[in-house]
Amino acid sequence: MTRKKVKLTYITNDSARKATFKKRKKGLMKKVSELSTLCGIDACAILYSPYDSEPEVWPSPLGVQLVVARFKKMPEMEQSKKMVNQESFLRQRIAKGNEQLKKQRKDNREKEITQVMFQSLTGKGLETLNVVDFFDLGWMIDQNLKEINKRIESLNKEAQSLAAAAAGQLIIKNGGKVPGEKPAFDTMDAIQGQQWFVDLVNPNEQMGFAGDEMMLPFGDANQNAIWPNGFFP
Repeated sequence: MTRKKVKLTYITNDSARKATFKKRKKGLMKKVSELSTLCGIDACAILYSPYDSEPEVWPSPLGVQLVVARFKKMPEMEQSKKMVNQESFLRQRIAKGNEQLKKQRKDNREKEITQVMFQSLTGKGLETLNVVDFFDLGWMIDQNLKEINKRIESLNKEAQSLAAAAAGQLIIKNGGKVPGEKPAFDTMDAIQGQQWFVDLVNPNEQMGFAGDEMMLPFGDANQNAIWPNGFFP
């Protein structure tokens, strides 16, 4: 369950104010003790209240004196460098609230102009806009166009990277050959095929013709062949 945010104003009810003091005093002392233990720093706390005759100190009167004495030895400029009182604290809170309000107004204005831009795309007229609205609308359109162009450029770079990676994978699968390059064995097959055709057209080299002499495939040079014709038995 979310804790309800407490409004920082003076509690007018006496009993409620006293109960709040006791509860928060205990929590404050605990936080100071934890801060000193966890961070190893010298710290002290002194609380005056209308409910106690003597001030309550932490960790002890001697410990408070040592911390206060060390503080007083510092130069005056250093003492007040990070000192905050009620007035300065409220000023800081007001400045922070103004910054948040300024940011929220800017966000609301951007949402309003964005809605006008989309409504204009549906055909709604812009007659009700003033000069400031038109300037803001133009600025909003320019910002959207810049985002669109930036996105297009990013997608193009991503597509180029994917294409280069895919080409690299294809080269690896093809054994290091560039796609579209004719393999070496295809060239050799083509050469051998051409040689076969040349041999078929010019059978002299295969049949043993050497000049004007004919070396018959069967028999000797004196034509002592088994058959009178080498092609027809």
